[in-house]
Order: sequence, then C-alpha cells, then structure tokens
Amino acid sequence: MPARKTAAEPKPAPEASLHSEADGQNGSPIGSAIRKRRKALGRTLNEVAQAAELTIGFISQVERNISSPSISSLLAIADALDTSVEELVRVKEEFREYIPGDRRQTYAIGPDNRLYEKLGPGFSGALFYPLLIHRPPGHESEHMCHPGEVFCYLMAGEMEYHLDGEIFRMTAGDTIHHNTEKPHFSRVTGDSETTELWVSTTPSRTLSRSLNISLR
Repeated sequence: MPARKTAAEPKPAPEASLHSEADGQNGSPIGSAIRKRRKALGRTLNEVAQAAELTIGFISQVERNISSPSISSLLAIADALDTSVEELVRVKEEFREYIPGDRRQTYAIGPDNRLYEKLGPGFSGALFYPLLIHRPPGHESEHMCHPGEVFCYLMAGEMEYHLDGEIFRMTAGDTIHHNTEKPHFSRVTGDSETTELWVSTTPSRTLSRSLNISLR
C-alpha cells in the first residue's frame, strides 16, 4: 500500500507553549511510543499497516526510528492504534476554539527535530487538522498517496512540491491545495528553514469514533 510524509526543525517556541517529549527532547523517540501502543493492543505490524493504509516496511522503520512520519502518516497511525497524535507525542489533548499565539502546543519529530505548532483542532470530530511546520534545508518528505485532501501555504523559505508528475517551485506566499490520492512529496530547496501552514483532513475512522463517542 502507498506511504506518506511531511516535516519541520526546532525554533524557540512561545514561552507558554507546551513541549512534547516525543523526539530528542528528554524522552523516547516517537517510534518507541508507536511500538508500545501497538504491543499493548496486541496488533501486528501488518494489521496496523493495513488500517493506516501504509506499508509494513514503513511502519517497521518508524518503530525502529529509521524513518520519521509526516503529520498525515502520524494521524493515520494514531487512528489505526485507536489513539491520538497528542497521546503519541506526549502533549495534552485539548480542544480550544480560540488559541492565543503564545499558548500553542508544540512538538518535535525526527532526528532533525522538525517542529510542529498545533493550530487546532478546535473541537472533537473536526474535519481538519491545522499545523505550522518548520523544516530544515534539504529535508524531503515521504512519497505519499492516500485518501483525503491537503492545503499548504508556504509562509517562509523555498521548496519543490512534486504532485502527480508535476514539479512546483514554491516561494513564500505560494499555496497548493489538492486531492491526496495523487502521488506527492516535497523538498526544502533553500538555504534556510521553511515555515509552512498545513491543513489536512482527519482520517475517517477518527471522525467516526468521535461521532460515536459524542452520541453515547
């Protein structure tokens, strides 16, 4: 099955932000958290890979901290493990319709400590998962193809966006919005880190689970 990707590098977070211990921050890597959760549920790599629509090899590499997942992949893996991204990266899961700029939750993933700043979701069962992502020069995302859609606004830096055979050379101010069933990946091409606003769709199983909980 197809695999996915994304990214970011650490920069000083707002003073009041909450930091994850997921990768390189006083805690174990994200792969260890994923493996621990999978083992606790008694699920095989194949079962998780099928539920997340990712390859067994990719899940195995993530668990062994050889590959680091994009937010799209992490959302899918968390969904397949009946948990949340927040639980896996060890930040408090909370829903707030209004988030002051100095109260964003942040977490870092991967050996390059890509920094993610949470901008939502504002409520349980939300259709979208918005983030600010900071990626270092030269970073290349997973090569992905999966159900859903994604929007990216490049706020700073330069990158190449590969979409279904086309290459878009993006600079600050450019946007891209597409069906994620088209093969895609991106690469930071400039000499400085990028700041990217991403809005991804939430996996359908997560939405169904949230709806079932709210109806109880």
